[in-house]
Amino acid sequence: MAEERKFGWGPRQDNVLIGKSIQRIDGFEKVSGRAKYTADMNTPGTLYAKLLTCTHAHARLKKLDVEPAKKIPGVRAVYVFPAGDLKPEGSGEIFWDGTLIAAVAADRPEIAEDGVKAIIAEYEVLEHIVDEEDLAAAEAAKATKAVGKNAKGKVEDALKTAKHVHKGYYGVNTISHMCLEPHGTHCEWKADEVLDVHASTQNVSGLAGQFAGPLGIDAAKVLVTANFEGGGFGSKFAADEWGIAAAKMAKETGKPVKLMLDRATELKAAGTRPSGYIDVTLGADETGKIIAWDSHHWGSGGISGGAIPVGGVPYVFDFENRNRSATQLNCNVGPTRAWRAPPHPQLCILTHCAIDDLAAKIGKDSYDVFLHNLEQTAGTAPHLPATYKAEMEIAAKLIGWKEKWHPHGKDAGKGAIKRGLGMALHTWGGGAGGCACNVKIHADGSVESFVGSQDIGTGTRTIIAITLAETFGLPLAGIKVNLGSNKYPASAASGGSITVGGVSGAHRRAAQTALWKIFDLVAEKYKVDAGTLAAKGGSIVSGEKKICTWKQAAMLLGPMGLETKGEGPAEDGLTSSRVGGVQMADVSVDSETGIVRVNKFVAVQDCGLILDELTAKSQIYGGVIMGIAYALSEERVMDKKTGRYINADLQNYKLPRIGDIGEIIVDIYQPDSEYNRGVIGLGEPPVISPGAAISNAVANALGVRVPVVPLTPQRVLAALSKKGGAA
Repeated sequence: MAEERKFGWGPRQDNVLIGKSIQRIDGFEKVSGRAKYTADMNTPGTLYAKLLTCTHAHARLKKLDVEPAKKIPGVRAVYVFPAGDLKPEGSGEIFWDGTLIAAVAADRPEIAEDGVKAIIAEYEVLEHIVDEEDLAAAEAAKATKAVGKNAKGKVEDALKTAKHVHKGYYGVNTISHMCLEPHGTHCEWKADEVLDVHASTQNVSGLAGQFAGPLGIDAAKVLVTANFEGGGFGSKFAADEWGIAAAKMAKETGKPVKLMLDRATELKAAGTRPSGYIDVTLGADETGKIIAWDSHHWGSGGISGGAIPVGGVPYVFDFENRNRSATQLNCNVGPTRAWRAPPHPQLCILTHCAIDDLAAKIGKDSYDVFLHNLEQTAGTAPHLPATYKAEMEIAAKLIGWKEKWHPHGKDAGKGAIKRGLGMALHTWGGGAGGCACNVKIHADGSVESFVGSQDIGTGTRTIIAITLAETFGLPLAGIKVNLGSNKYPASAASGGSITVGGVSGAHRRAAQTALWKIFDLVAEKYKVDAGTLAAKGGSIVSGEKKICTWKQAAMLLGPMGLETKGEGPAEDGLTSSRVGGVQMADVSVDSETGIVRVNKFVAVQDCGLILDELTAKSQIYGGVIMGIAYALSEERVMDKKTGRYINADLQNYKLPRIGDIGEIIVDIYQPDSEYNRGVIGLGEPPVISPGAAISNAVANALGVRVPVVPLTPQRVLAALSKKGGAA
């Protein structure tokens, strides 16, 4: 019988838990304050570390004297980062505001702050460039680098024959990581030279080696724990230099050291999503089919690069005649890191705003132009054109597109308040990541899972529990999930939306393997056909007949119980990849103040088989809110004169409040064809389209494009002024 058994999720209609709205099993711990994050770690004797950072965009550190800090009572250690090390001669050059210079560990936080203030640092200020949009200035300063170009077809010929041609300029500014829980670690050396690290990380299984190398120890000597994390979004894969500093100061003092970034340093040093700007020309034939694309885009991910790739535009679409090139600006700004769906949000804005303006120039509804060109999205995945078409129809009904749409700037409303609609498409991979797990069934029927993954706030514990409970026919309370430690079987870092597929696939394989062994034991004892058995409602059944209880079946395993291993990914139908989504925005714009408000935002998304509908929708709501943030207000603001990051704080780094996001409607597209694809990650797709959809809605309302995102009141008014007055 075993050879006929195949891994799978079973018929959709048989699911008791899968696909339902299940509240997170760790929700009570979080809302009650019982959940312990890295910042909550305060083992006896813990020292508190604070950081000295450079306040210049480009400078040479001429002098660094840490001895005054060491003399302050209560200061236990001072660590100098590589940027502050003046040996060998000629080092000490600083390239961006926020560069880490030194750390001070003390008995109390305020003493550590006094220690930082006591450090003497002298700089020679050098010339800088922080304007990421000004390509000409960067070229004049020799701060650019061509990062590639490619072409296909005959673009010039296609543009000559095109019925409609549009030239446009679009951009999106840099934003910083703004995790609710800042980056940081608590490091403590235990017996036998074991380093115990509590970290706010997306990479539990992979962090030990990153500590081991710089510390000169074996990775097996590093114990990493991350029970809870208050957001990472792509920025928390590394031990980071502040983690190494905490470990070294803990070693020096013989005491635990906790080093959490303050908010300003978090914004400056913990990574950014790079900027992107584009000059583009595109052409369409008389039907509205886009037949040519010619573009050059640029941006900056910091002094060492990291700009958006040349191959990203046109986003989602791939036209038969296409030229594209890209230039990287090496600016004196903080470094880039992965930021939820890198770099899809920027590419979506640079592409879909241009398509929207082309539609306006043709005189067509942008919905119809997107629809007419859907076949040109098939290069990403063959199923996407049909998926987009279905999702567009759903979204249009939910937002009332047919009833509300009007030509750009026409019939947008009387008086100062103008209303408009906009849309955009997106895609993402979301395939399963590497994962190994152990599932143990005890003789009393209780079930435990052990996996070296992490729950970064996305509900990973709950997903694992649902998978096991559904497989064994048990309630969620019958499952205990152990994760967040590198003592457990290794799992990939949580990035790229790969965690849900990785952990659910591996656990389903382990659980079904265990269940088949139990079925064989039950069949032998009760003289039934193992092929007819199923686990339902806490029992083992054959058809409608109850054979035994789950506990009775577990007793057949003997006193040691049963432990099975699950691995992945695998090509067995449990998981898949590549999703598509459609988003539409209904906005109002005050043409006198420049303020943009979101009235309604509709997000329609596919994600294969849904394990927990509540968690899935929560991911989409969160992604849309983050998208509204970077569309309307969120950006890093650099002072061109001083090179300083001038809004690196909670007050001036503008994120939306409850009243700023409007009504959000989420619809998950899941026909049987999607269910049958298996599990696909959903963390990143929902954050991609909001910037383009909202920008297009504002253009529809005003009849003028606000070219650069975020669409702040200042930029809206500047665009209206350039047009020649309010719309």
